[in-house]
Amino acid sequence: MEVGNWKLGVAKYNSVVMNNVIDFINTNRDRYVDELKEYLAIPSISALPQHQADVRRCAEWTAEEMRRIGLQNVRLIETPGNPVVYGDWLGAAGSPTILFYGHYDVQPVDPVELWESPPFQATVRDGEIYARGSADDKGQVFMHLKAVEAHLKQTGRLPVNMRIILEGEEEVGSAHLDDFVKAHKNELSADVVVISDSPMFDRGIPSICYGLRGLVYFQIDLRGTKSDLHSGSFGGAVANPAMVLAQVLAQMKDKGGRVKIPGFYDAVRPLRDEERAEFKKLPFNETRYRKELGAPKLFGESGYSTLERVWGRPTFEVNGLLAGFTGEGAKTVIPAVAMAKVSMRLVPDQEPDAIARLFEAYVAKVAPKTVELKVTRMHGGKPWMTDFDNPFVQAAGRAIEKGFGKAPVFNREGGSIPVVATFQEILGLPSVLFGVGLPDENAHAPNERLDLGNFHGGIIASAYLYDEVARTR
Repeated sequence: MEVGNWKLGVAKYNSVVMNNVIDFINTNRDRYVDELKEYLAIPSISALPQHQADVRRCAEWTAEEMRRIGLQNVRLIETPGNPVVYGDWLGAAGSPTILFYGHYDVQPVDPVELWESPPFQATVRDGEIYARGSADDKGQVFMHLKAVEAHLKQTGRLPVNMRIILEGEEEVGSAHLDDFVKAHKNELSADVVVISDSPMFDRGIPSICYGLRGLVYFQIDLRGTKSDLHSGSFGGAVANPAMVLAQVLAQMKDKGGRVKIPGFYDAVRPLRDEERAEFKKLPFNETRYRKELGAPKLFGESGYSTLERVWGRPTFEVNGLLAGFTGEGAKTVIPAVAMAKVSMRLVPDQEPDAIARLFEAYVAKVAPKTVELKVTRMHGGKPWMTDFDNPFVQAAGRAIEKGFGKAPVFNREGGSIPVVATFQEILGLPSVLFGVGLPDENAHAPNERLDLGNFHGGIIASAYLYDEVARTR
């Protein structure tokens, strides 16, 4: 057979195979939703010790599902914390290998009274499935499992080799994941990492994310006295930790939104003019964005647009405050202690450890000696960025277009996925962020949800992704 005709025959064969895979996905659409509901019913909250058994039960459920769909070598790999679920399929000789990463743990549900339906009783309303973990990250993990299932059930094989690791501590900082990756480098050998734990740019606008911000997270504790004091008897004699804490936090940013920590911006990689020009072309409406957030006015670092501030500039935020009497009515008290949780989002080329040291030194400098200061470093992660013209990112773009009928835009994301930098540094692997969530799906808030149209489109796009990645070699 002539080479040209042989290639034509292979292309025709591949087209028929993919049509059968997509038909299988379309036929099983309702089943997928029922199975996802079962997955979402497990309250795998890694932050709360009382749910430790649920987290393991979720890991076991995930492993059993991976075995059922035809993945091989499926097992739980123990860590000092929650187990990692591993499975693979390595029968595509000569084809690239995808390392797929996701997580099966979820955020706490507080305040539970704001949920319109029980957080672990998945409910479909107006084409969206409401439950904790629906968007972050069980729904997006599950779409890949269903894409793998479709290939294996229809053809008995995958077009690529795949290794899958799903962790149970992402929502508490992935404390043991770096050590896990280092200890299992050989088992995790691959050509590219695929992660689906990020949102699209907007509803109806699929996207490929090529950059993430990093993170450092702290708790600040101040103590003024050994116990709360009557504000009439002792007011004016001692420092009030709540007031001191407010004054300390007020010194972290200036009125223009710029962080005042000395050295904070020294390593920041500036936004390129070409990149800022591309951001301006995106269909982003600041007025609609503000109204959807319910904010009277947007605010951020002067000199940058909203997208530039969220994607390409570092920040300092107060995440929680606690001090004194907060119940109904009045209680004239000087609190003995005050606490704040704060975080800093970082951009290339800021190093979390370096920024943490700068913050610790600055807090020690601005906090007065009238209170005892304790600063606790909690967790963090490095920023990440890739070239969006690398072949795997382009393969993902083609797959997204086939799954959603529209070419994706390329954007950064303001959140953090620390393991992306880990894969790059320890395994030397590029990553593709292949998310189908939406920015307004309340991933860490009450009424988390996932658009079922995006879920279904994501399964199709994932199935095409494996085929497209196979063609990169």
